[in-house]
Formats: sequence, C-alpha cells, structure tokens
Amino acid sequence: MHYVYILQLSNKQNYCGTTRDLRRRLAEHKNGKSPFTKNRLPVKLIFYEAFCNKLDAEKRERYLKGSKGKYTLRAMLKNTLQDN
Repeated sequence: MHYVYILQLSNKQNYCGTTRDLRRRLAEHKNGKSPFTKNRLPVKLIFYEAFCNKLDAEKRERYLKGSKGKYTLRAMLKNTLQDN
C-alpha cells in the first residue's frame, strides 16, 4: 500500500507527504528525523488515505498541496482543525 498523510505541526501548519510505511514514517517525523518537521515538533497525524498504486498516491499528494486541495482538506477536516 501507498499512503498520503497529513500532519499538523506545532505551529498549526499542515504537512502533506507520501510513504509506503506510514508507521515508520510517522515515527521518523515524531523523532525529529525529517528535515522539514524536526523544528516543528510535536506533530500529529490528522488524516491519511491508502492507495494500491504509487502514482495514484503521488497524484493525490500533489492535489492536496495545491490551492483546491487545501480548500478541500479544510472542508473535510473542519472539526478536526477547529479542535486543535
């Protein structure tokens, strides 16, 4: 499986990424082993999707990083984002 995931960083920014091993990648982020997130700890997993195909996951990641995707994400996670 291939995963697209969204983390909420300590500064309330969101980080979007893809991986084959979500548990390992989340542990890397939480342990400061990812350059972008290491200075924005703690991180919290707020969303993920699973795909059978790597190209589909990468396409979804590009969409979520764009303006339409950010709008969609805010609408989908409205309550989650308000709680934090």
